[in-house]
Amino acid sequence: MTTAESSLLNSDQKQGSPQSGGPVFLTIGKFQRTHGVKGEIVMEVMTDFPEKILAGNIVFIGSKQQPYEIASIRPAADKMLISIKGFNDCDQVSIFRNQIVSIKTEDANQLPEGEFYHHEIIGMTVVEEDGNLVGTIGEILVTGANDVYIISKENGEELLLPAIRDAVRSIDRGSRKMVVRLPEWE
Repeated sequence: MTTAESSLLNSDQKQGSPQSGGPVFLTIGKFQRTHGVKGEIVMEVMTDFPEKILAGNIVFIGSKQQPYEIASIRPAADKMLISIKGFNDCDQVSIFRNQIVSIKTEDANQLPEGEFYHHEIIGMTVVEEDGNLVGTIGEILVTGANDVYIISKENGEELLLPAIRDAVRSIDRGSRKMVVRLPEWE
């Protein structure tokens, strides 16, 4: 998912369910406005896997994550036109305007080896190759080239670390630990 995942290197653990305390839902889009009179609504796509959104899938809409079944789906430029089962006109579907669309994390696509969702990275302990504690990942900045991890150090300072192979040496989902090689700033 575009704003919810990081590509990196090999993991010591297999893909699977989120760790204990991980999110229950992952955002895949946001409904914007109704389209036509037959109950379609425009969805901004917020996933790297739009081809996995299919008629018959259950999605969870809004802050209360109410479950609904997708009746039909079709592409529309860089967005999707979606109809929800049981909602047959624009007035009925208008209640979904500006609502977030989610799926259960357990139903999310398994990422290829070495790729991680952001929720798997945030909160990880960061250590140097020699075992010295660096801090904890508190936030991820999504940039055009690569993500940047914001590491909160014990003394309250923050360290910015690019999510690149030279800096991130390994990630272990099981122990929630990232081993890094800090850049030498000149």
